[in-house]
Amino acid sequence: MLDLFQYSFMQNAIIISLLISILCPIIGIFLVLRRYSMIGDTLAHSSLAGVAVGLVLKVNPILSAFIITSFFGISIELLRSYFKKYAELILTIVLSLSVGIAITIMSSQNVNANVESFLFGSILTVTRTDLYTVLFLSIVSVITIIMLYNQMVFIAFDEEGAQIAGIKVKIINYIFSILVSATVAVSIRIVGVLVLSSMIALPVAAALQLEKGFKATLLYSMLFSVIDIILGIYISYYINAAPGGVTAIISVITLVVVISFKNIRSYMYK
Repeated sequence: MLDLFQYSFMQNAIIISLLISILCPIIGIFLVLRRYSMIGDTLAHSSLAGVAVGLVLKVNPILSAFIITSFFGISIELLRSYFKKYAELILTIVLSLSVGIAITIMSSQNVNANVESFLFGSILTVTRTDLYTVLFLSIVSVITIIMLYNQMVFIAFDEEGAQIAGIKVKIINYIFSILVSATVAVSIRIVGVLVLSSMIALPVAAALQLEKGFKATLLYSMLFSVIDIILGIYISYYINAAPGGVTAIISVITLVVVISFKNIRSYMYK
């Protein structure tokens, strides 16, 4: 297994995977607690429009995905005030527009790059430039989360109470939308657009089964995320499959194992 580190693309992939495994659960736990996990899925698919724009303009697709996905993330927050009772309509509108843009650009034969690597994830196409871009976005995201941690936790459990307490909920929600967009952008190279939402939600879902406190749940979700992504990278390399699909399968298996362990333990201590 260690001999894989002699390849530069594998070194890049592992480092990016470790960054993803930290960032995805941090964002995911707030999305899950706020019952916004489908927003993560919508923005994951929206990132495909950003990738398409980047490929056409010949700029870094990760950076273009971040910019375009941030636009759609902020749009979701703006539309929430117009569709308060029909929140699912917002996601449908954004998903329709973003996927429509992506399909239009990609089908117009203006894109010559291999789009499949962004749909399913790829460790072979990860470059040093991608690594630096992911590292920058990850550092900025983590620093922002640390600075807004207490307010974000308050909002996650009681948004109306946070408003009454004087927290600037709308501004933080806009910032959080950009953080979700950054998480999506840094993950698409490895995990792929189609299964990215699994890396945001499933490690958190597994950690929640342990019924620990907030911080412990966050740490366990990071642990499960590291296991899922690293195993997904190595197994996909050896079986010559897309890492996104393998990682998604392992994430589900991890969740099932944790649930089974929880049920067995509760049965034994009845």
